[in-house]
This record gives sequence, C-alpha cells and structure tokens, in this order.
Amino acid sequence: MSQTNKLRVLFCIGINQNFFDASPVEAKQVWGAFGVMMKGVEETPGIRVIGNMDDDQLMVGSSTTAPWTTYILADADALENVAAVCNLFRTTPVGDSGSKLWKYCKIEARVGRELIIQG
Repeated sequence: MSQTNKLRVLFCIGINQNFFDASPVEAKQVWGAFGVMMKGVEETPGIRVIGNMDDDQLMVGSSTTAPWTTYILADADALENVAAVCNLFRTTPVGDSGSKLWKYCKIEARVGRELIIQG
C-alpha cells in the first residue's frame, strides 16, 4: 500500500472528572494504565505513530469539550486498526479495581488523509 493510500489519524484524548476525583493511589494506577495504553497504541498492528502532543500546561481540569488534553498523530492501514486503538480504552485495566481506562479518559479519532500540495 502506498503512503498516499494510508489513513492519517488524529487520536484526541481527554481526561474526565473521575481522574480528578480519584485518590492519589488510584490516580497513580490510572497513569500506569495510561502508559500501558500508549505502548499498546504503538504496538497495534497497522498503526504507525508519527508523534504525540500534550497540552496540559494550557488545559487545566477535565476535558469537557475540545480542545482535548493529549493528541496522537498516526498513520493507519484501515479503519479496523483505528478502532483497535480506541478499544484500548475499553480493555486496559486500572490496577486491581476492575475499572478500565475509559472510566477516567475518553478518546475520539479524526480520520482523513495526508494533505499533499502539488507544487
């Protein structure tokens, strides 16, 4: 598949109020799970992470609307690969609590194509 046929994806991640209401121990477990999820994104078949960005210095508190808190820019082979990344929020456990990451964070994927300007 040529580079122009790949999907360009911006994963937008927001932190919700449950994280801010968590005890220090629980919050530490959430960040551990967040790290597992980020590694999972990089290891998802059909996904190539280009980079990420965190705007936590200018975005304080829970993300109730855009702008989000963290972004991952990636190329994907297919929509199924994008859905697999989003599913990491449903399946990544937070400590031994029985909770999954989506209790504390949300994700939304914007999918398009790389904009190529012909000179």
